[in-house]
Amino acid sequence: QVQLVESGGGLVQPGGSLRLSCAASGSIFLIYAMGWYRQAPGKQRELVATITNGGRRNYADSVKGRFTISRDNAGNTVYLQMSGLKPEDTAVYYCNAYGTPFDYWGKGTQVTVSS
Repeated sequence: QVQLVESGGGLVQPGGSLRLSCAASGSIFLIYAMGWYRQAPGKQRELVATITNGGRRNYADSVKGRFTISRDNAGNTVYLQMSGLKPEDTAVYYCNAYGTPFDYWGKGTQVTVSS
């Protein structure tokens, strides 16, 4: 019922910046919040950031001050602006849409931080 399409992943040098985008389509009225998760090789998937329909934002401690989550005016697209990237940020990043009664996931986009 909800489709999520991610873009913006790639290779970036340490200290660089990158912006991820996630476009939602379908029954978007079901969505009350969106977020980003990431999963590094051999590790569990972890929450990076969330934003509610009311604009409240939450971040993992590891990315506070470096990452910013936002949504467009229509609420159809969520962004993750990443700055001061570190090698430990390397992971597959997944877009998540929190809906009623289900949650929806994108396919993931690879972010690699390396010299």
